Amino acid sequence: MSKETRYCAGCGVPIQTEDPQRSGYVPPEALEREHLVCRRCHRIRHYNEVGKTERTADDFRTVLQELTTQEALVVHIVDIFDLEGSWIPELSRYIGDNPLLLVANKVDLLPQSVRPEKIERWLAQFVKGRKTDPVDIVLCSVKMNLNVERVVEKIEEYRNGRDVYIVGATNVGKSSFINRLLQQYGDGEGDEITTSYYPGTTLDAIRIPLDDNREIVDTPGIVNEDRLSERVSPDELRLIVPKTVIHPKVYQLNDGQTLFFGGLGRLDFKRGPRQPFVCYMAKDLYIHRTKTERADSLYAEHVGKMLSPPFEKGTLPPMWKQSFHVRGEKTDIVISGLGWVTCRGDAAELDVYAPKGITVSLRPALI
Repeated sequence: MSKETRYCAGCGVPIQTEDPQRSGYVPPEALEREHLVCRRCHRIRHYNEVGKTERTADDFRTVLQELTTQEALVVHIVDIFDLEGSWIPELSRYIGDNPLLLVANKVDLLPQSVRPEKIERWLAQFVKGRKTDPVDIVLCSVKMNLNVERVVEKIEEYRNGRDVYIVGATNVGKSSFINRLLQQYGDGEGDEITTSYYPGTTLDAIRIPLDDNREIVDTPGIVNEDRLSERVSPDELRLIVPKTVIHPKVYQLNDGQTLFFGGLGRLDFKRGPRQPFVCYMAKDLYIHRTKTERADSLYAEHVGKMLSPPFEKGTLPPMWKQSFHVRGEKTDIVISGLGWVTCRGDAAELDVYAPKGITVSLRPALI
């Protein structure tokens, strides 16, 4: 048997047969197989099990360090539903002078009344505010196979004989996109990257050879720990990640009223005229309205029960309050990894709660 290092076809880690508790383990008899998949990937694919990894956010970023010395087209995939949470803040540090193609995935989740041109203009302003200048922006849905061919065309247009690095945060659909590319560039059965709801499924860079001796490199998902999708369990994650078109829920609130988003977030309308608050969140997430004067006691009694997820009390950091004053334009209040609430621009003083460490921010309304 050759001693050449072999890699898991699902997550990219080096294969090893010594320690079942470490990443990349396969039973020794499995080494005879042409397409090796580690035990962790096998269990994710066939039993929907989730195995924690010993990797950290710094480990994932280390894999991207090679970008600083490579000439490549960088394709940054973001989740249009969780744009702030899926954006890599220090991206420019990794890519240097390399061209950047921005791909916004999961566009199928947005209401069909929203024109793609409007979303593209909005995204252009979003990235401009982050001092990033992509060569192009493409909207797509990997799940629905919408505009994926256009992304491939743009990759061929801009790579100019260079390698292609696919980067993105965890759970943005990056590995699913790579699997679409494998249908075009792969070499047959067995070439499929492991995908799951659980963040961090791809553990090391996975390389797909191209006809001109270049490569498409699928890098591990960056772990942005300031979003809820990194903090909840896989079963809880299924309730907060939308699977179909988002149907906004509208609540007419008087000041002194509160909205709970399961037990993961809370919005208190402190002062302002009666007005609508439009919630863009997964349909399976329970939203509860109550009077603000009752909110603390209701949360203490019902978190983990009526107010869930979380499914158990005490599994997340304590709620942390941030105060905002909205006036003059339609504004989204974003809870990273959970969704957003749109205010129409009437004067409103708000307190917004999320587990400590989770980013809450304001932005011009997307819809």
